[in-house]
Amino acid sequence: MKRRTRKFIGMIAILAFGIFYALLVMAFAHSRVPEWPSAAQLAFYIVFGMGWILPILPLIRWMEKRGAGEE
Repeated sequence: MKRRTRKFIGMIAILAFGIFYALLVMAFAHSRVPEWPSAAQLAFYIVFGMGWILPILPLIRWMEKRGAGEE
């Protein structure tokens, strides 16, 4: 598969994952987080605000992989 095709598929997957992840975190944050102490809320938003990166890294590596015949 060419890199251009992998990047297109990866972009669609990242967008879909981002939307799903954001909705999931917002639903949890709306229902549970307001009752927490301020420090716990801050930790929640830091962890889950950066948490989407780790699941996406393998996809980004796959997108950047060179295909057969590419230099």
